[in-house]
Amino acid sequence: MSALRTVKGLALACHPGPTVAVTALVTAVAWSAGRAPSGCLLVAATILTGHLSIGWSNDAIDAARDTIVNRQDKPVVRGLVSRRTLAVAAGVMLLVTVPVSLANGIASGLMHLLFVACAWAYNLGLKSTAISWLPYAVAFGGLPSFVTLGTAHVWAPWWATAAGALLGIGAHLANVVPDLADDLATGVRGWPQRLGAYARLIAPIPLAAATGLLVVAPAGAIGVIGWTALAVVAVLLVVIVAWRDAPFLVTIGIAAVSVVALVLRGDALV
Repeated sequence: MSALRTVKGLALACHPGPTVAVTALVTAVAWSAGRAPSGCLLVAATILTGHLSIGWSNDAIDAARDTIVNRQDKPVVRGLVSRRTLAVAAGVMLLVTVPVSLANGIASGLMHLLFVACAWAYNLGLKSTAISWLPYAVAFGGLPSFVTLGTAHVWAPWWATAAGALLGIGAHLANVVPDLADDLATGVRGWPQRLGAYARLIAPIPLAAATGLLVVAPAGAIGVIGWTALAVVAVLLVVIVAWRDAPFLVTIGIAAVSVVALVLRGDALV
């Protein structure tokens, strides 16, 4: 039973939602950019191993803080897995993701390792600074080039890099907003915490800007799907501004539109 509890704890501590979402997104973008099925599997393994190391290190580093505020959604607090186990698992997966990343090619692999390094820097302290947004911007801004360097050996176009950075900033805000009270209670003073209640209103803006770039910047006609994406984002922004208590899922809706736009323009990356 203890082994099963540990496995369950590791599964929950890896932040399964973001881990699955980012792995699926980048793999889908690689597929839409023309990566072969075997290459897509390698991309999935690369992103997954990197994200496992990120999630486990995050919960290991934050274990004491999570215990103080009794975060029952955290496996360490619930006694499912120990902090030491998470730290060891994070270290092992960090070692594993290095050769897996480089199997995509040196340049592509280094771009993914930059992503992982930014996430670890965030976990290790940047999350409590005014530039907590920067690791997200750099990491997500580099993901399109991770795909293109491994597929066509070229850098991603500027609009894809900029859109990725904006998605990262929006993801940072969207990820932190639900936990603002707990973060402030334990002394975390990153950018979203300093924004306070305004963070909820600001979060959709970089996501909407990313969608706009992904629809308008690539060469060719915008098309019906592009105009539809812009219209949906515009409506959601109006809802957030006009409806003070709009569900946070509205912001997630904008993020979803951004992600779909990125996947649909994967062919324009290369």
